[in-house]
Amino acid sequence: MGEATKGLLSVLQKLKGTTESVELRIVLLGLDNAGKTTLLKSLASEDINTITPTQGFNIKSVASHGMKLNVWDIGGQRKIRPFWKKYLENTDLLIYVIDSADKKRFEETGLELEELIDEENLKGVPVLIFANKQDLATASPASEIAEGLNLHTYRDRQWQIQACSAVSGEGVQAEAQTV
Repeated sequence: MGEATKGLLSVLQKLKGTTESVELRIVLLGLDNAGKTTLLKSLASEDINTITPTQGFNIKSVASHGMKLNVWDIGGQRKIRPFWKKYLENTDLLIYVIDSADKKRFEETGLELEELIDEENLKGVPVLIFANKQDLATASPASEIAEGLNLHTYRDRQWQIQACSAVSGEGVQAEAQTV
């Protein structure tokens, strides 16, 4: 599916069909410590050295190539997850971030993703899965994660898995700027 060299814009173009003069509402989800906020800051070309766990949510608007991406980064702690569904209405794209090096939590993250896919407010919404932390030696390849999550069974929507490292920006960068 995805290659590490592709950035978010090329993935958006594939999933949504265009990247011109579009404003998109993107929800960024995943378990705690998956790298969601780091990924968002990397996308916005911001400093990633002072990130703390998200208690609640962050909202950032990023402009790139005529697109405005309104990204909702919602915390992934277990106590926050039941509230995820309150943020899903009118979502254009779901970005789900997985810590590729945390094999102990693959089953848990798979169950959370499955629940999201079944949500009424996400029916037909394209899904981009970032297999994050590919810069770590213990990271599982994106293809192995895709197989473990049974992504091939998602037939009611476009989906893609993208290997990335939010820390280095590889697989993430879209030459974007915060607006």
